[in-house]
Amino acid sequence: MDTTYYDHGTPAERWERAQLFFDAKDYAAAARVLGKLVEEVPEQTGPRLLLARAYYHSAQLRRAESELHVIIERDPVEQYARLLLGRTLQRQGRDEEAEPHMRLASALAGDFEQL
Repeated sequence: MDTTYYDHGTPAERWERAQLFFDAKDYAAAARVLGKLVEEVPEQTGPRLLLARAYYHSAQLRRAESELHVIIERDPVEQYARLLLGRTLQRQGRDEEAEPHMRLASALAGDFEQL
């Protein structure tokens, strides 16, 4: 498959293109664009988090998990990454591993009733 379209343009243009694919629920195409973008700007959380979400929604759960671990390693209090990691682990039937992430995500969101 020709990837020129997915790789074409400035990082800002590719970020917009990835968001359009994601909003259109074409998660695989969004991931294709975001994969290269994350390689170029690995320090930015936004593209990596959207890549993890695209992987999650396209059932590429191991890839989503990997990206989420990178985010959490850099920012342990990134609430949405914790929540998505918990859900990703749950979808893989790994409920015990998911529980601490789900509890921490609830606490970070201020939802102490879940604790």
